[in-house]
Amino acid sequence: MLIKPKGTYDLYGLDAKLYEYITACIQDFMEDYHYEFIRTPIFEDRNLYHRSVGDASDMVVKETYDFIDRGGRNITLRPEGTAGVVRALIENKLYGNRNDVLKYYYLGTMYRYERPQAGRYRELTQFGVEVFNSDDVLIDAEVISLGYNLLKELGLENFTVHLNSLGDEKTRENYTAALKKYLKPHLKDLCADCQTRYEKNPLRILDCKVDKDQTIMQNLPNILDYLSAESKSKFNKLKELLTMLDVDYEVDNHLVRGLDYYDYHVWEYISDDDGLALGAGGRYNTLVEKLDGPHLPAIGFGLGLDRIMLALKKILPTSEIPQNVDAYIMCVNEEEKIYGIKLAQDLRLNHVKTEINSNNLSLKSQFKVADSLNSKFLLILNSEDLKKGLINVKDNATKEEMKIDENEIVDFLISNI
Repeated sequence: MLIKPKGTYDLYGLDAKLYEYITACIQDFMEDYHYEFIRTPIFEDRNLYHRSVGDASDMVVKETYDFIDRGGRNITLRPEGTAGVVRALIENKLYGNRNDVLKYYYLGTMYRYERPQAGRYRELTQFGVEVFNSDDVLIDAEVISLGYNLLKELGLENFTVHLNSLGDEKTRENYTAALKKYLKPHLKDLCADCQTRYEKNPLRILDCKVDKDQTIMQNLPNILDYLSAESKSKFNKLKELLTMLDVDYEVDNHLVRGLDYYDYHVWEYISDDDGLALGAGGRYNTLVEKLDGPHLPAIGFGLGLDRIMLALKKILPTSEIPQNVDAYIMCVNEEEKIYGIKLAQDLRLNHVKTEINSNNLSLKSQFKVADSLNSKFLLILNSEDLKKGLINVKDNATKEEMKIDENEIVDFLISNI
């Protein structure tokens, strides 16, 4: 028997209903925030990720799915969303009007060769937001609060924004020097990955999961002590704005994120229950230029739908996810079924969520199916009523039954659902 690859999963049944609920909420939410949808390819030129994410990042070193296609091209399956959106922005010259703030969101699959565990898969689904051409802290506050409010809208409550500032280039240069000086006598005590990071990307040592409990890691220099005056001013303003916007946050000076392109503000949405990151983001003011585009400051984040589904199922068991329909059409004989399928189409085309008996069920069984679907109305067809142009309608909430003219049934249901 053929089975799915390790680190992937099939989505069906009530889990699929939960996924549909999440994606529908996202689309409605982003319309309210006036962000534009963007879609980029699942696979890109390998150089895109090596140049943007950084050759020393764990994602490129350990996690990307790289292959050579039949044309001899070096291809990488998309491991994250930002680089592809930046490439699309540059290639399609979406920055034409340099006065515009460009706001995009995406929703799609990513691929990372990680050790599978709860909420972490090799094929994952991610929602993300990217904003270009604004360096105003107001945008930082908008983007961070957008992700926060979306998680609240989905029904999550127990999570906190972990926030840090990496400052400007001078800040990071000064802090990196201080960090290396502090760590140099302890190099032999660090894990093999951190010993490599010490030379290639020392800031990533702050985020090490292996060494995090060591005493030397508890006493690291604090990057916030090295912020330039401008960086400190921006960070303080951001904190004031987040407080005003009722965003629950805490400063975490060990937070650096795993991708090389971040500067200034970085953050994660952390579950208070299990410490898992539901998503993360940061500002990346130099990435567009790094990929041969114009100077466009930018900021964005990504949320993991797999992690969100896992968190929602803890507070909303899958068995409780409603499967609602507006109308269930009950029919038994051939005449009723033929009429019923035409009626079902008319209702569906008028946005009335409709289901119909299509499995030769008895009336008793149809009542059970309608109840399982939480149908608001039952449309009980019988040949005698149909000859008179009437449809027997039962309100499942009040249990009231009434005869409705077939020419008025659509308007009746629209006005009552």
